[in-house]
Amino acid sequence: MQFELKILSTAAIPAALERAERYRLLNEPAQAESICLDILAADPENRQAIVLLLLSLSDQFSENIPDNLDRAWSLLPRLRDEYLQAYYQGILFERQARVYMRRAAPGSGFSAYDLLCEAMRLYEKAERLRPPGNDEALLRWNTCARTIMANRLEPRPLDDFRPMLE
Repeated sequence: MQFELKILSTAAIPAALERAERYRLLNEPAQAESICLDILAADPENRQAIVLLLLSLSDQFSENIPDNLDRAWSLLPRLRDEYLQAYYQGILFERQARVYMRRAAPGSGFSAYDLLCEAMRLYEKAERLRPPGNDEALLRWNTCARTIMANRLEPRPLDDFRPMLE
């Protein structure tokens, strides 16, 4: 069954943004995602809704990382700001790394390390582009570094290749 979705009035957008943020804080990212989609249907360039949608999708990485990562990644060009793009690319890599850290699969620690290092590279780029007084990228970089050190994550050994035997 198909429904025709109702369009949010532009006057209701500020309250809807607050509600979406509240749902994220309540660990209800699917609810926040839905609200952000409604906001973007009414105001496609709303940067705050784009960011909230990106974060809501990344909150759902543990449920379906390929689809949510693709959808989140597709939002980055809509931010239209080099600093924000670098910063939120870093967020996506960092959150993906945290999903790998929760998995007990062989090699997941190496993958987490690689993803955290990529996040740190992007945070360094964002740090160079940041507005005055904005140290968010620096804080995220430090968090990644502490995560690597606390969990004793290491790069994948170069000799990790194991040929299949017949």
